[in-house]
Amino acid sequence: MAKATAVKQNNKAARRPDSRGDKRRRKIFRSLHDCIIQKGYVKTTLADIAKGADMSASHLLYYFKGKEAILEQYFDNIAIQFAAELDSFRTETFERRIDLLADFWFRGEDSTMSEIGFMFECFGAAVNDDALRITKAGFDAHCKQFLTDLFNDAPTVFMGSPKDAGEIAHSLMMGLRSAVYFDDDIDLPDAHRLFRTSLRNMAGIA
Repeated sequence: MAKATAVKQNNKAARRPDSRGDKRRRKIFRSLHDCIIQKGYVKTTLADIAKGADMSASHLLYYFKGKEAILEQYFDNIAIQFAAELDSFRTETFERRIDLLADFWFRGEDSTMSEIGFMFECFGAAVNDDALRITKAGFDAHCKQFLTDLFNDAPTVFMGSPKDAGEIAHSLMMGLRSAVYFDDDIDLPDAHRLFRTSLRNMAGIA
């Protein structure tokens, strides 16, 4: 219900681009993002978010019903943005798609340690939040379909199945991002190299 309310509110804002409400929602999203990076989702309060957005907590509740509703809509926005960026790679050559994918996950502005930590905070919150879990599952499915389509164009297919190869590649991506965040023995350049090389080997490219 909270997500439906937030979506309805954002749809109203969409009819009035750059309206005052639309700008305030963006400030709320940015404040939530910064708070989660600084102190984690669990320890972030509605008052923290409101302070970062330069408004009172009661004013913030005019736009969203609570902290959960803010994260649900913000995470949904991020998933849509990421999915669109992945889809923009589809017109590139096979090898170029692998390079762009490796850059996207391990070299872009969303691949800093703080942004990876933010991602894991969202995933943790999704365990007990149906709306977040649905959004994450939908985005994971989109990524896996992209990878399946990628391996459909490969010179050879690892394990003889583009779908299986896509599933393994997705698990590799998630595992490497986790390793970068929690393991001091691997950094982003290492993860970039391992991911890119692994996908090329899985596709039969020397």
